[in-house]
Amino acid sequence: MYRKLTKYSGVYSRSSSEKTFKGKEDVCFDIAYKVGTKKHWEKVGWASEGYSPKLASEVRAERVRSIRHGEDLPQQKRKVPLFKDLMAKYLSWSEENRSDKGAHDKTRFNLHLSPYLAEKRLDEINSFDLEKIKSDLLKKGLSPATVKYCLIIVRQAYNKALAWGMYKGMNPIKGVKLPILQNTRERFLSYEEAEKLLSELAKRSPDVHDMSLLSLHTGMRAGEIFNLKAHDVDLTHSLITILDPKNKQARHTYMTDAVRAMLSRRIKDLSPDAYIFIRKDGPYFEMVDIFKTVADELFNKNVQDRRQRVTFHNLRHSFASWLALQGESLMTIRELLGHKSFTMTQRYAHLIPDEKKRAVVALAQAFDQKKNGTVQNIVSI
Repeated sequence: MYRKLTKYSGVYSRSSSEKTFKGKEDVCFDIAYKVGTKKHWEKVGWASEGYSPKLASEVRAERVRSIRHGEDLPQQKRKVPLFKDLMAKYLSWSEENRSDKGAHDKTRFNLHLSPYLAEKRLDEINSFDLEKIKSDLLKKGLSPATVKYCLIIVRQAYNKALAWGMYKGMNPIKGVKLPILQNTRERFLSYEEAEKLLSELAKRSPDVHDMSLLSLHTGMRAGEIFNLKAHDVDLTHSLITILDPKNKQARHTYMTDAVRAMLSRRIKDLSPDAYIFIRKDGPYFEMVDIFKTVADELFNKNVQDRRQRVTFHNLRHSFASWLALQGESLMTIRELLGHKSFTMTQRYAHLIPDEKKRAVVALAQAFDQKKNGTVQNIVSI
């Protein structure tokens, strides 16, 4: 159809030989305007839909105003992806790059973020939306840690959208105050409690028992255990290589006799690249359910403070606490746990008996020497 300029600037009409309106050929109205240095054409609508040259001119004037003020045009806004489309790409990236294969990110998105954000465009989500989500999730009883990590997923997804060229706007997480965490775990198991836990787990699931034994005796994280392959285990030297830890720095840990016997049995018929702990549906969710059930029965009845509840992570915390109690140095504990920051290891300093005993003994000696007339600087001891 041939475009014909109307009396309105930048407004064109074209007649259709196939469509009729009020006994005549229907007329479609188009507008033209410049975006940068290029001429842009946009269809406004048909006379049969209620459009007229005057109405098309008003639409064009609005487009020109938006361009002048640097605002997105409607067709540009439609190109901004939905949050669920960004998350599809982000979760694929997370699966390839996270030590847990993106399991936590996927769960938090599906359960906690998707109901609020999935169908929204990236430019429709603002800080107020995220503050409301934070408030709602806390009211539902989610821990501050879980809510914080949900918001961190949003922040990281937007950062990736910017890096991938999917989005050019602001990250809405700016201005949102993340929940303050007070979840440093103080609870660690006694040797007797650990034996009781392992005994009960052995009745429920040999897999969960073996994973728990490994964490208790090596301090390995759950994600590190799930990613462990047969070629990471050196039975000759009782050595385990952790290739994909949380902080991305490979480290080694050592086997106790119990761990060595367990791993010898598990890798006996495995190929070198085979995972040691694996199931058709993946080990994570079943392990969490079984461990939680047993821990709740044994230790968590009527315990409301999350810091005092026993979880799988308490096994790693128990391993480090036992090392501190037997007088191992903080440097040794840090290396075995794979802590990136020394601050994380210092939480175990109060458990090291030799340090406290040395300080008290030195102080007592200083007072005794002063009492006997011997002058000595207490601070230098």
